[in-house]
Amino acid sequence: MNNQEEENLLADLQSNRDIDKAFRKLVSLYKQRLYWHIRNMVKNHDDTNDVLQNVFVKVYKNIKKFKGDSKLYSWLYRIATNESITFLNQKAKTYNMSSEEFNHKLIENLEADMYYEGDQIQLKLQKAIATLPEKQRQVFNMKYFQELKYRELSEILETSEGALKASYHLASKKIEEYLKNN
Repeated sequence: MNNQEEENLLADLQSNRDIDKAFRKLVSLYKQRLYWHIRNMVKNHDDTNDVLQNVFVKVYKNIKKFKGDSKLYSWLYRIATNESITFLNQKAKTYNMSSEEFNHKLIENLEADMYYEGDQIQLKLQKAIATLPEKQRQVFNMKYFQELKYRELSEILETSEGALKASYHLASKKIEEYLKNN
């Protein structure tokens, strides 16, 4: 979507002209990308759908407050990231686990997930990613799986491009080390 199309969509969303039609277009444009962004964080298909629904509810309720300081999709990704983290923290708390312990549990459950289409190599990669600190895990997932540019990551995560490059580099090295040793 180019800048003009995004601006037109945003204008439609923030006006009182047929907001439902504009919102359906927004969902259509971003649903799949946001699904995979969330799925990389929460791992489970059903949980991903729940979080995605929460994201779109939050967007619908708050779209008129969006000031345009970032691109619309950056704002959507930031909401999806925050909703995913909130969901994971609530789940971890429910199971009386730390975030790291819960993340390892998610990876173990991934093998039994009928919607998981990965092979053993991809499962090993997921296990390696699970060992990363949360911020490095986010950066790695968004850069590696969604192929976002550092500029886009910077808008979404509100962090400098230099810090993101360092996080991605460290994450890559840790994953490489994990894969060599396991």
